[in-house]
Amino acid sequence: MDLLPAWPLPGARELGARLVASYDHPDRGYHDTQHLTEVLERITELSAHGAAFDRMPVLLAAWFHDGVYDGRSDAEKRSAAWAAEALPSLVEPAVVDEVVRLVLLTEHHRPADDDGNGCVLSDADLAILAAPAERYTEYVASVRTEYAQVPDDLFALGRAEILRDLLAKPHLFHTEHARDAWEAAARANVERELAALAG
Repeated sequence: MDLLPAWPLPGARELGARLVASYDHPDRGYHDTQHLTEVLERITELSAHGAAFDRMPVLLAAWFHDGVYDGRSDAEKRSAAWAAEALPSLVEPAVVDEVVRLVLLTEHHRPADDDGNGCVLSDADLAILAAPAERYTEYVASVRTEYAQVPDDLFALGRAEILRDLLAKPHLFHTEHARDAWEAAARANVERELAALAG
């Protein structure tokens, strides 16, 4: 899967290739190049439906947000640190700062209502929750592979806690298009998964 044509810094293709390689690592389950591709596609969809955001920092944050992913709790912080180290010679300091902020935001997906950049990135990252049944089932299975070392009962407890936390939000999505197009399907998928975990 050639993602480099979508890389927003054509003068820094080596960095883009390193990011692609990280998403393409054989230990990845869900957080792979398909996930990155889907996030970028959802950002494009949100833009086409009128979401207002700053293109460069949001795209760079999308590329970096799972740059580091190994099932440990500080992956977002390490992904943000990679962005903070790699970007200063390539973009303005304000863009670097915004990319770092956005990557960290993807840990909990709770942007403020007036945070246009955060709302778009969060919605694009969580759009998988609204996927058709077959893709959602594939997503759930691929997440499980990333925690293969965790016993089934402990995984179910942890996964259920994450899903309940998502459902406790007033809304899963923050942009108008995402709420209209994705919210109902996402809540139905999450509720079905929760029921299956409890069963």
